[in-house]
Amino acid sequence: MLSTDQGLSTIGAVLSKTGTASIRHRDLPAQVVVYYVIALALYMQSSYREVLRCLLEAVQWLRDPSAGVRVAGKSGISQARTLLGWEPLWQLHDKLVKPVAVGSTRGAWYRNWRLVSLDGSTFDVADEKANEDAFGRPGASRGASAYPQVRFVSLVENGTHVLFGSQMEGYRVGEIALAKAVLPRLGKGMLCLADRNFFGFEVWRLARGTGADLLWRMKKNMRMAAETPLPDGSYLSRVYPSERDWRHKTNGQALRVIEYRLEGIAGSEPIYRLATTILDADKAQADEDPDRLSFLHAVHVVRRKLAVSAAIPPSAEECIS
Repeated sequence: MLSTDQGLSTIGAVLSKTGTASIRHRDLPAQVVVYYVIALALYMQSSYREVLRCLLEAVQWLRDPSAGVRVAGKSGISQARTLLGWEPLWQLHDKLVKPVAVGSTRGAWYRNWRLVSLDGSTFDVADEKANEDAFGRPGASRGASAYPQVRFVSLVENGTHVLFGSQMEGYRVGEIALAKAVLPRLGKGMLCLADRNFFGFEVWRLARGTGADLLWRMKKNMRMAAETPLPDGSYLSRVYPSERDWRHKTNGQALRVIEYRLEGIAGSEPIYRLATTILDADKAQADEDPDRLSFLHAVHVVRRKLAVSAAIPPSAEECIS
């Protein structure tokens, strides 16, 4: 985890790189606005001005506890956020948001692998024309959805629920296209899990090229030849880039296929299929589920500690100037 001095230095470097650093004193300089936007995500149940008041009171407490705090109005807040823009926050996210689990973090590891998952979803944004033009909105039984939507794909560290490497686009952009931009954030020592929607030769090849190991579910109608049966019931096979390569057995990539059934669960499929880059079955056999960590609980802890710990950099003068 970065110290507050390191965080301040990183924010300053990002603001300088994007040309958004404050060049003169303002009520809401760029560095304060960065912390303000982060605070908005933690205090979504509070009004914009109330969140800003909490932040400015903390800054003022560091400078002069006896002085009052002047909270900007809605127009001032809007202008400050417009001047900051989205690019500094995007770059800051990519620099700082990464897996944080340590060796003792429960649910974050399987043997020597750091467990991460590749997944995607959508979320609603404000019903404004600019958002509709930028992101689009899904169809509905009676016309269109009530809100425009953003589609995103992200990697998730299983033990901590940290989302990293996230990519966002309009609703009409497919998850596979976004996944290709996310995959470079994988690395050696990770074991990446993914659902069957992502499995395909090109995405598999890109993910495998990062050095990470993979364990992805496959669609049950995929043709997978059992080339080498293994003692645990799995078998070695290959995935091919095209029908022609399948017929001629060229340009295939080796993988191990695991097939299993879920007994006694209503609605479960007859056979589930997993593909993995771990070709040696002895390196990965277990029947334990990873422990789960409540994401909401983590957010509540952060909120509770902000009031008594360094929610902002210790140098108020540097933050305000």
